[in-house]
Amino acid sequence: MEILIKASQFILSLSLLIVLHELGHFIPAKLFKIKVEKFYLFFDYKFSIFKKKIGDTVYGIGWIPLGGYVKIAGMIDESMDTEQMALPPQPWEFRSKPAWQRLIIMLGGVFVNFVLGIFIYIMLMWVYGERYLPNENVKDGVWVTNQLAKNLGLQTGDKVLTVDGQKVKKFGGLALEFINGNSYQIERDGQVVDKEIPEDFISQLMDRGKEAGAFLSPRYPFAIAGLSEDSPNKTSDLQAKDIVVGINGNAIRYFDEAQAQLNKFQNQEIQVTVKRGAEIKEIPVKVTSDGKIGVGILQLPFSDLEKLGYYKLADYEYSFAEAVPAGLNKSWKTLTDYVKQLKKIFNPSTGAYKGLGGFISIGSIFPEEWSAESFWNITAFLSIMLGFMNLLPIPALDGGHVVFTLWEMITGRKPGDKFLEYAQIVGFILLITLLLFANGNDIFRLFS
Repeated sequence: MEILIKASQFILSLSLLIVLHELGHFIPAKLFKIKVEKFYLFFDYKFSIFKKKIGDTVYGIGWIPLGGYVKIAGMIDESMDTEQMALPPQPWEFRSKPAWQRLIIMLGGVFVNFVLGIFIYIMLMWVYGERYLPNENVKDGVWVTNQLAKNLGLQTGDKVLTVDGQKVKKFGGLALEFINGNSYQIERDGQVVDKEIPEDFISQLMDRGKEAGAFLSPRYPFAIAGLSEDSPNKTSDLQAKDIVVGINGNAIRYFDEAQAQLNKFQNQEIQVTVKRGAEIKEIPVKVTSDGKIGVGILQLPFSDLEKLGYYKLADYEYSFAEAVPAGLNKSWKTLTDYVKQLKKIFNPSTGAYKGLGGFISIGSIFPEEWSAESFWNITAFLSIMLGFMNLLPIPALDGGHVVFTLWEMITGRKPGDKFLEYAQIVGFILLITLLLFANGNDIFRLFS
């Protein structure tokens, strides 16, 4: 059921983005009186799931969910309709129209994607606002529990101040800042220290696997999830959701402080101080030879930590007028972050290519339960990503057509039909190669 919910959200989001992107080409083509022969969601090689002709246009749904297309008369595109191009140009064809009109048609899909992404982010800010843990509120620093964070030179208690000289605003966005960055600054024991992010950081991050969890987290209280079956304290008064605030008279605030204290009392019976609601209790417990008391650790959500007085969350509500600049800022950050990641993908030494994913990766980012806020957040991100990807100057993408049209407008010389056909083939091969690599990465990760 969880897979079905994820897949349904993915298909819904993808379908919405494809239809609106193609409308961005379709509408200006119609306005400039160009014949549009097909408007398709997904590709229809050999057959269609559905099709209906209305006027000059066949509207349909294909069976290959790799995108969609509009077939504009007199244009060299993925249909590779060379027979039509061999005939004399007709007034209703794309190739008969002035370059400025063709440029608008080619940019229409990208324009819609960017506008859609911005619009969704603005509406999300207006409807839901923002709630997050500000990085500056993590006053006692981070909790380092894994080798990757140690390889970065981090220690428990370090406060991350900046990445690439920019102040980190949201603690939840810290991992993304490290992915995109080259250097960072911390405060340790009152001293400011500058450090480099290893070039292969993304490679190390990917090698940990998805199940490894976050490489950095704030320091958490010692909250008990429950007692194990073989716990020496199974019959004690310890209960789930108790928060340990003291060990044998020594006050502790965070879980990482507990182990050092417990190690002092191996094979002994001690008193632990727990907070249970508003009550403080002293409970006798036995410590094992390896400094354990046989309990599971509960990682409380930030909202609970705020109630307990550990962290203060930022909670913003926006009027529509305030949501507009907030949504624009989020759109710009989404775009610039994506561009930074793309640059690292094309640098083999970063290992970022390992993180390149296809449909399985995209589908997996949707939540296992329906959440309108999450769905629209992901759809906005995908819309901006799709807009930028289509702007890349690769033949077979909108950006490739734009480059050829701009060349014609600047030089006054139109590229020949044969050249455009060959360029389209080369671009198509590049895209298929990239698609195979990305989805191959997904399959490799799935089985490894």
